Amino acid sequence: MLRELGLYARAADVGAATAFSLTRFLTPYLAAADDYCIFVDCDFLFTESVTNVLNGLEPGKAVYVVQHDYVPRQQMKMDGRTQSTYPRKNWSSFILFDGRHPKVKALTPSVVNKESPAYLHRFSWLEDDEIGKLDLKWNFLVGEYDAPSAPPASIHYTNGGPWFENCQDVDFADLWLKELAMLRP
Repeated sequence: MLRELGLYARAADVGAATAFSLTRFLTPYLAAADDYCIFVDCDFLFTESVTNVLNGLEPGKAVYVVQHDYVPRQQMKMDGRTQSTYPRKNWSSFILFDGRHPKVKALTPSVVNKESPAYLHRFSWLEDDEIGKLDLKWNFLVGEYDAPSAPPASIHYTNGGPWFENCQDVDFADLWLKELAMLRP
């Protein structure tokens, strides 16, 4: 739909794991609001209200992310795809944008269509002090961190979730399967 509207004109990114690899950076443009908006990958499960992420934010930040600093434990992810390592990996899988910030307002279709994936995903369009830090509980990477005793606020099945046959025993799979069961009669 973004292509049909003329908002996204890049060639398909054959190396990307998802079709929304770069379009996520259009979220604040599409929201068109002087307020917060969130992009979140499709492989998350929330165990508490996502609105709670707004509690205690430091004013003046352009974005807020979980600032992961890790080396992936696994070499494969998402249905057999090769795992890659790069600076600020998984920071962009959950982004809380502040639509009032001038650099967020500058994320227009022309920027997203022109700049490199690394420039966007590594937040090179921001100064480091413009990136707010969220607690790990808002982007807990299943299989990359040891499972806590209580479920985190948002569970990210980044290496594959229980909807894949070979991922039925990942941490917190039971919670996802319980949600699925509630949707099916």
